[in-house]
Amino acid sequence: MDKLNVGIVFGGCSEEHPISIKSAQEVAKNIDLDKYEPFYIGITKSGAWKLCDSPGPDWESGNCRPALLSPDRSVRGLLVLEQGRYSTINLDVVLPILHGKLGEDGAMQGLLELTGIPYAGCDVQSSALCMDKSLAYQMTRSAGIATPKFWTVAANENIDPEQLTYPVFAKPARSGSSFGVSKVSQKEELLPAVEIARQYDSKVLIEEAVVGSEVGCAILGNELDLISGEVDRVALSHGFFKIHQEKDPESGSENSTFIVPADISEESRSLVQETAKTIYRALGCSGLARVDMFLKEDGSVVLNEVNTLPGLTSYSRYPRMMAAAGITLTEVIDRMVTLALTGKIR
Repeated sequence: MDKLNVGIVFGGCSEEHPISIKSAQEVAKNIDLDKYEPFYIGITKSGAWKLCDSPGPDWESGNCRPALLSPDRSVRGLLVLEQGRYSTINLDVVLPILHGKLGEDGAMQGLLELTGIPYAGCDVQSSALCMDKSLAYQMTRSAGIATPKFWTVAANENIDPEQLTYPVFAKPARSGSSFGVSKVSQKEELLPAVEIARQYDSKVLIEEAVVGSEVGCAILGNELDLISGEVDRVALSHGFFKIHQEKDPESGSENSTFIVPADISEESRSLVQETAKTIYRALGCSGLARVDMFLKEDGSVVLNEVNTLPGLTSYSRYPRMMAAAGITLTEVIDRMVTLALTGKIR
């Protein structure tokens, strides 16, 4: 049987550019080369697209050629510039291994819709919805899911520090990971924290600090046909979880460890998994996502955030949770492709 041509897009213009490269490297190590012919499409921080041999650490200085996805549906693939002329490479499916703005927020998904090439992961609407935490909170509240109490601060808007009860978190409303996030313990810290968040997004979210354990659930599938990985728990020694900003996350975190499966009761485990699926469906997710929540002491679950293209690095939570459920990253990639092509898990 002929191999499927798989476009793997990585890099990007967001602050999560380095994380995307690491995720793509793990995909390269684990993709089944007997089934798939990968084409690695790197996007530089400045936004240049290049077809390269691999997503290695020095991919930009390697054998790269300018390339872009054709928005012309009659092409359905890559336009590659060689010796002053464009050639085409047909693609059967695209894996957008991108995190953060212009990768996970619906922008790349919109481009892929124009190309007509099937792609893995959430569609335009659910990607944009999940990226904006305030909108995701509003939608999940309508589905009966608890969220933190929150306030939004627009670009030219001020917020009165006196009106809040501390501690709270100030964070970019539409940014991935923990870049620009500050824990605010007293009113004097609020306005500086808002300015830090504004470095990443003009819209800032202020939310109450939820007392509880940070737990997560990896989801794979579409609509009613969903698979969940094992629940994990983030055990913090101090501060808050921000592993992607650490100097050497591959060797472990400075303030957190991951317990997979989570050391919680079977009843709580089932509740977290079912709540994650409810959130996933309420936000219209498809393909895959990681749903992060808080498990409170009274046993209730509160949404934290949804990552529509979770990290797939060697230290990322999503592949660990799936591996604990007996699903390797090779199988995850295989099912991502199948879902993109058929809409069903095999």
